[in-house]
Amino acid sequence: MIASHLLAYLFAELNQDVVQRVDKYLYHMRLSDDTLQEISARFRKEMEKGLGVETNPTAAVKMLPTFVRSTPDGTEEGDFLALDLGGTNFRVLRVKVADNGSKKVEMENQIYPIPDEIMQGSGTQLFDHIAGCLASFMEQLQIKDRMLPLGFTFSFPCYQNKLDESILVTWTKGFKCSGVEGRDVVSLLRRAIKKRGDFDIDIVAVVNDTVGTMMTCGYDDHNCEVGLIIGTGSNACYMEEMRHIDLVEGDEGRMCVNMEWGAFGDDGVLNDIRTEYDRDIDMGSLNPGKQLFEKMISGMYMGELVRLILVKMAKEKLIFDGRRPSGLLTTGHFETRYVSAIEKEKDGLQKAHEILTKLGLEPTHKDCVATQRICEIVSTRSANLCGAALAAVLRRIKENKGLDRLRSTVGVDGTVYKKHPHFARRLHKTVQRLLPDCSIRFVRSEDGSGKGAAMVTAVAYRLAAQHKARQKILDPLRLSLQQLLEVKKRMRQEMERGLAKESHAEATVKMLPTYVCATPDGTEKGDFLALDLGGTNFRVLLVRIRSGTRRSVEMHNKIYAIPQDVMQGTGDELFDHIVHCIADFLEYMGMKGVSLPLGFTFSFPCQQNNLDEAILLKWTKGFNASGCEGEDVVGLLKDAIHRRDEFDLDVVAVVNDTVGTMMTCGYEDPLCEVGLIVGTGSNACYMEEMKNVELVEGDEGRMCVNMEWGAFGDNGCLDDFRTKFDVAVDENSLNPGKQRYEKMISGMYLGEIVRNILIDFTKQGLLFRGRISERLKTRGIFETKFLSQIESDRLALLQVRSILQHLGLESTCDDSIIVKEVCTVIARRAAQLCGAGMAAVVDKIRENRGLDFLKVTVGVDGTLYKLHPHFSSVMHETVKLLSPKCEVAFLQSEDGSGKGAALITAVACRIREAGQH
Repeated sequence: MIASHLLAYLFAELNQDVVQRVDKYLYHMRLSDDTLQEISARFRKEMEKGLGVETNPTAAVKMLPTFVRSTPDGTEEGDFLALDLGGTNFRVLRVKVADNGSKKVEMENQIYPIPDEIMQGSGTQLFDHIAGCLASFMEQLQIKDRMLPLGFTFSFPCYQNKLDESILVTWTKGFKCSGVEGRDVVSLLRRAIKKRGDFDIDIVAVVNDTVGTMMTCGYDDHNCEVGLIIGTGSNACYMEEMRHIDLVEGDEGRMCVNMEWGAFGDDGVLNDIRTEYDRDIDMGSLNPGKQLFEKMISGMYMGELVRLILVKMAKEKLIFDGRRPSGLLTTGHFETRYVSAIEKEKDGLQKAHEILTKLGLEPTHKDCVATQRICEIVSTRSANLCGAALAAVLRRIKENKGLDRLRSTVGVDGTVYKKHPHFARRLHKTVQRLLPDCSIRFVRSEDGSGKGAAMVTAVAYRLAAQHKARQKILDPLRLSLQQLLEVKKRMRQEMERGLAKESHAEATVKMLPTYVCATPDGTEKGDFLALDLGGTNFRVLLVRIRSGTRRSVEMHNKIYAIPQDVMQGTGDELFDHIVHCIADFLEYMGMKGVSLPLGFTFSFPCQQNNLDEAILLKWTKGFNASGCEGEDVVGLLKDAIHRRDEFDLDVVAVVNDTVGTMMTCGYEDPLCEVGLIVGTGSNACYMEEMKNVELVEGDEGRMCVNMEWGAFGDNGCLDDFRTKFDVAVDENSLNPGKQRYEKMISGMYLGEIVRNILIDFTKQGLLFRGRISERLKTRGIFETKFLSQIESDRLALLQVRSILQHLGLESTCDDSIIVKEVCTVIARRAAQLCGAGMAAVVDKIRENRGLDFLKVTVGVDGTLYKLHPHFSSVMHETVKLLSPKCEVAFLQSEDGSGKGAALITAVACRIREAGQH
């Protein structure tokens, strides 16, 4: 008993001794984690070179765009054909993908040989042969009369410009067909099929086997975004952000990049890592100086590396007693499958004995242990190098997504990965060590080149069908020039109806006279008070206007809250509260008892009968103070001032905020005669000829008309432009049937229109994988500020995803692109409709004055106009297009409701004084 233990111990010691000697001898090939991190960093740099348009031509790692823009989402379905050409045999497959909840994939395939004379013949012969085999396969399955989509796996070096176009760079793997290099293989196949004339197919995609691997695994695991092959050769692909792929137009979304990583090191960046054995292998290969990384890691060279090491160690008499029989000296005699056999736990040493004997050696136990250790070192180095490059890819994906921790899946294929007893485990461990902040799952691919090609085709088909369905829904929201001209024409008709005495009562665009008869001329001066009441807060302002060479406007203001009980109480309580606030402000400014002219911005629907008289038609915005509707608000304010009996104020003007906007800009630019607000709500005003304002006596001069244009369309005149989404938003609003134009263009409603479209898309399975979250069903959740953020050019899709996440919407990259597209369509339509309205206004001013050409400025305010990244430019463009005889400038207003009210008061005082002299 003791003897057998002793023997085992001595045996283990002996083995350990041999292992240590081999480790020492091959220490160059044993890479530390620091070295692997360094290699990973170098690989990352090479990736960036390949992606850059300037550095790509000289880059070793080519990073080829594949035009595969999406991975499977599990909803793919249909009947597909696949062709797999990559060696002396080629396969034709029929792949049925079913999405009936079971996600089933059924495959039938047939293998056809390619005779030598065809491999070495002309391209025409090759593609005629392929078309012939395809015909017989379809006949066999009785599907010749159907036009099925086909995916083509073509595993040769190619350059792609489109998903269905692939230009062969050079033949490899023993093929030498003439007239194919430099040409598109899809066109050649199409031509061969057309020449036969007995069937037709739709070639949708050309795929590289690595991409096929990723797509096959992606069908079962939606996190799969990397494909890896380690077999005879080695390559990888992954989903890269479009904004980083300089070789392809466009920044939206992602695209799979075929890295062609076998060429890593061809520019010398691995010279310090490569050993004399790597150099020997390269020198003896068919393509010296090329694919250096592949030669260090792939199955084609692993056995040969082991053989070269055995020969050198034998030469130095470290093994085999220095014997080197011809079997050992023959290139290629030590096959890679031997490496796998020798490294098996149980009978590895026995296998080593058998294989070495077959090569003409008489190996001792020590020789077998040494050979096993050499195999371990070579295959471990391969797994480590592969892991270092893969870690660079995964780290890049993690940074692209801006994540603290990446969860991702790698789809893998290849004989080394699948058949070597320890390779997969070593690779996984290396990636884990180099990327501790990532959770990476490895999934074995089944038939990447066949099923994968069908999957790429299925995804392309799904995307095309979904795109078509989405465009059909969005098309009614895209307005043509003809339609915009029609909107402009109808707005003009409604304006005329609002101005005319006879039709005014029925008109929806009310065209209210404001009694503001002039814009600032720059001579205004003095101190003025302004009140601004339009919401739950209320402002009192002191505005000091200086004229002459040092023209300036200086403002002081204080904001006061209006308590809920005051908003809902009596009119007397509300106006007493306002006067109390004015008294407090005058004291705060040290002006107690001073009587100043006052302008009152009162942003509620009113009928003005004079500049200082406004009858409140109805409360809005949550106000409901009794005894005010139908009364003159200036009278109510004056009564409250008398009740307090502390000071007296000269209420000169009651103003609407749109008019205030025009006046504020008019102070800066004398050509400003139009005011526009596009914020939460929307409205416009402009200087109309008095002779056209039939509601007011007199024909001389001009008067500003408050259009109240939000109600355009309330009589049904926009019904042919409204979509089912506009109708839904209107029906669920607080004032159904009212302010229809405003609901199509203003900030308060755009987010809601978008939300309704997103729900419609999701119900039809065109978004969020058909899953509607509770959050998406919530009204008002999609705020208009999100539209501005999502459409910002500076925002990557990453941030779009985080906005959607904040809304509780789990989105893919494709979902983000779709949401962005919907936001763009809705904001663009709003800006165009607003521009069409504005074009009607400026053209009316031009025609009023009998001019061939008008130069005019529009003063603009409102959050949508100011904050949305594209609204203003689209609106300007539209006005230019629809009113070519007007040169329209747009000027942003600062504080139209405060400063504007003071300026109207100042202009009125100026005119009043001029009248007194």
